Amino acid sequence: MRKTPHTSIIPEFSSRQHDSAGEHMKRLFYGWWIVAACAVILLMTVGVPFYGMPFFYDYFQHDFGWSRDLVTSGIGIATVLALPLGGFIIPRFSPRRLLIAGILLLSSSLVGFASMRGSLVVYFVLWILFMLGYLFAGPIPSQILISRWFAKRRGAAMAAAYLGLGIGGAISQKYVAMPLIRTIGWRGALFAMGSGLLLQIPLILTIVRNSPEECGLLPYGGREPLKPAATGLHDLLRAAPFWFLAFGSFASIGSIGSVNQHMKLLFLDVGLTAEITADTTFIMLISSLLGRLVMGWLADRLPKKHVMIAAYLLVALPLPLLFVAGRPGMPQLFGGLFGFGLGADYMLIPLMAADLFGTHSLARVMSILLPADSIAQTVCPLIAGALYARAGSYEPVLLFMIVLAVSGALAVCFLPARSPQWVH
Repeated sequence: MRKTPHTSIIPEFSSRQHDSAGEHMKRLFYGWWIVAACAVILLMTVGVPFYGMPFFYDYFQHDFGWSRDLVTSGIGIATVLALPLGGFIIPRFSPRRLLIAGILLLSSSLVGFASMRGSLVVYFVLWILFMLGYLFAGPIPSQILISRWFAKRRGAAMAAAYLGLGIGGAISQKYVAMPLIRTIGWRGALFAMGSGLLLQIPLILTIVRNSPEECGLLPYGGREPLKPAATGLHDLLRAAPFWFLAFGSFASIGSIGSVNQHMKLLFLDVGLTAEITADTTFIMLISSLLGRLVMGWLADRLPKKHVMIAAYLLVALPLPLLFVAGRPGMPQLFGGLFGFGLGADYMLIPLMAADLFGTHSLARVMSILLPADSIAQTVCPLIAGALYARAGSYEPVLLFMIVLAVSGALAVCFLPARSPQWVH
């Protein structure tokens, strides 16, 4: 049994690795504790605040007299201004430092929202802090950590961590924001949510380690430490696979964002009730959790390119059902199929990126892709809204969503099945 330099705060564990030869560790591989920590972090830093903030929009409208367009534009403007900084900042810092900085920024922004008094300048500045916090403490650090700790079973590990995000999104409004607002008002709720984020810092300091090498271990299933890949920014921008992955993820997530923002309005247009919308959203969420688990399992056994194509097609193929959304059973069928693909869509991007460009390049790759995908998630719904305003119908909007989703799947088809030689 080898003891690490951190024996005062890390449980003792074996450095022997589980591999194809059938070797077994005497204790649970420490990387699974990293996965558990990432699940909690994604629940608290992405699931609850990111999906919970829209629940406060009507309070901002009522108390400050702001229009709906103004209130909802904060996150879009902040996304465009803040997230492009990721490509310069994220590769320069370790995941632990990014997590702590991001949590402090997120906490400050939520406490700031709770304290604001109607200044639009303050409102937009707080959104910039919020999105910087999301950038530093959101999916990217967890993706980097899991990719470093797992050479094998990386898909299963990523899927398990992303369950935290899905659960956080599910509870964010009904079981967090709403009860807090009813008890202590919307300002108190935001203050409590922001303060609660700080509880993650002891977890990070106690559990999270940047790499298995820090603990005297090898990656799960690895026979040697992961070697840094020689893929700098210049190499990435010259590589066709990078642009195919960037466009594919941008298009697919743009389609998902358009569906999420417009589904309720589309349902209302065809005479469906808000209850049916809520039921469809719930089915979509449950299906997304299943999609993460199944696609993560498949990604460990099949070429990730093929799994990613399947997931992107599962986003695209159910979209024509929305043309007949008013028929009985169609919303529920759509929610089940679309949610399955949605759950795997985001998770497969870092898995594919790690395969193509190496785990030590993942920070740089994802610090470019995540901001671009977040912009897609913000801008594409605006284009969809403009199409609806011009046509007075959701038919061109649905065609736009379908073209986006199919284009994303086609782009992934051009990715190599294996890592190109130039990344090593």
